[in-house]
Amino acid sequence: MRTAEKIFSEDGLFFIPLGGSEQFGVNLNVYVCNGEMLAVDCGIGFANDRFPGIDLLLPDPEFLEQHRDELKGIIITHAHEDHIGAMPYIWERLQCPIYASPFTAAVLRRKFEERNLNVAINIVDPGDTAKIGGFEAQFVAVSHSVPDTCSLIIKTSEGRVVHSGDWNLDPSPVTGKPTDAEAFKAAGKEGVLAYVGDSTNAEVNGRSGSEADVATGLEKEFKKCEGKIAVTTFSSNIGRVISIAKAAKACDRQVAVIGRSLHRMIGCARDCGMMDGVPDFVTEDDLGYLPDDKIVVICTGSQGEYRAALGKISRGDFKGLKLNPGDTVIFSARAIPGNETAINTVKNNLSAGGVNIITPRDTKNTIHVSGHPCRDEIAEMLQWIRPKVVVPAHGERVQLDAHAEFANDCQVPQTLVPSNGTIIRLAPGTPEIIDHIETDVLAVDQKRIIKADHQSISARRKLQYTGTVHVSLALDSRGEVLGKVKLETVGLLDLSNAGEEHIEDNLIKEVMDILDDMTWEDRLEDHFIEEELRIGVRRFCDHLLGIKPKTSVHVMRV
Repeated sequence: MRTAEKIFSEDGLFFIPLGGSEQFGVNLNVYVCNGEMLAVDCGIGFANDRFPGIDLLLPDPEFLEQHRDELKGIIITHAHEDHIGAMPYIWERLQCPIYASPFTAAVLRRKFEERNLNVAINIVDPGDTAKIGGFEAQFVAVSHSVPDTCSLIIKTSEGRVVHSGDWNLDPSPVTGKPTDAEAFKAAGKEGVLAYVGDSTNAEVNGRSGSEADVATGLEKEFKKCEGKIAVTTFSSNIGRVISIAKAAKACDRQVAVIGRSLHRMIGCARDCGMMDGVPDFVTEDDLGYLPDDKIVVICTGSQGEYRAALGKISRGDFKGLKLNPGDTVIFSARAIPGNETAINTVKNNLSAGGVNIITPRDTKNTIHVSGHPCRDEIAEMLQWIRPKVVVPAHGERVQLDAHAEFANDCQVPQTLVPSNGTIIRLAPGTPEIIDHIETDVLAVDQKRIIKADHQSISARRKLQYTGTVHVSLALDSRGEVLGKVKLETVGLLDLSNAGEEHIEDNLIKEVMDILDDMTWEDRLEDHFIEEELRIGVRRFCDHLLGIKPKTSVHVMRV
């Protein structure tokens, strides 16, 4: 019996990251204890240029689906897309109870409604404990850039695990509660077997900072600006939205919000009573009636997303708002690794239009703080809980290794660095990696969900570099050509350029020459003709253009 199957038939506590332990995003983690399974988080990732036509990536839930009878529930720690966004896409493959804090549940409920799903969600208030099969999960309030974020203290018969999710030690969060240090200290006194922790800022010294400082920094920045101000940030960062609103009010500016996901998040925050004291925002339709120096617009698109509000604004494709020379765009967010090229494209478009651009690196004022712990905060957490083993999660390999090395420096007895699919036995005995299961990533392809290695994506990726040639010809029963050969190229020629039409003519001539070199017996075999023409056309294009295009040949018999 394979180890992956044996863990459901033997006593012990096991941890398996199915996503999020080799990349940022697509977080999906699994605990197995005495034959029962608990999942934590289910988030999306953003696709890069390796996935043409794809915007979103999802963790593959196949392992959970195969053992659905053992899956007792899934906990969503907070409402960031990389922890919550995949749930509506793969819910029907899991069909298990869901547990979340009030704000997280409100966001998830709206996501389900958008996909016409009516799913019950068990709401657990921060500080409370949920009994999920043989697991007891205490929801511990932590500060982060989205309200109601919770770490988990998971109690099992084999030991206690602290699963951090995303967190920091912001002493003055704009919304939500500060991190509940006493709960972690109490767990440390009772004994913590393992800490599965956020590695995002494991390479960064110091502390992440306070959201309260951002409101002050933005106010100072706004006072230096003339004309319209647009601020882009993550839609889920409700604390940042409140900071922007406070800064705008201090500068006698009114705030408008552009972006569907922002409106959704703000609506959930209002429903949960988290926007008390924040003035109502003006509508997009009213922007045209306000003087430019009285406007602050909060918009989506901080990661350069092509379809987001800021991307459209930068290209002049957004009808509701036009930025003019002298207006200002403030990037109140960090770049997720891999998104730099897309962000620079937006910046270049804005700069070409004379728009001023301000990023956290361009000013001494604090206009962004991270929601993730830096080294001093990680050290403080490890002092509180004193785990026997640290398992880094949430990050690329560089961050995971840095987290493990830093934990060793903090005198943690043992560290284990996983990859997606690693099976770690936490108890009984000394924690160790015992096996690996195959994991995968899914791609949201417009109206379907496919494997990330789907042949259609591979073909698109290749077509970006090679182009295509399509050849169609009609032959009679003896193999003589009837009519003209039809040839079409994509991504190779521009027939409006002088001389390039001759390349197409020479391609057709090459097709005829290949046919002329065939025997009459060869001309009776359609497959032979198609293959010879395909090879010949590719060779001709390689010789003339240095490109071997994807080539298809269709022979019709008349």
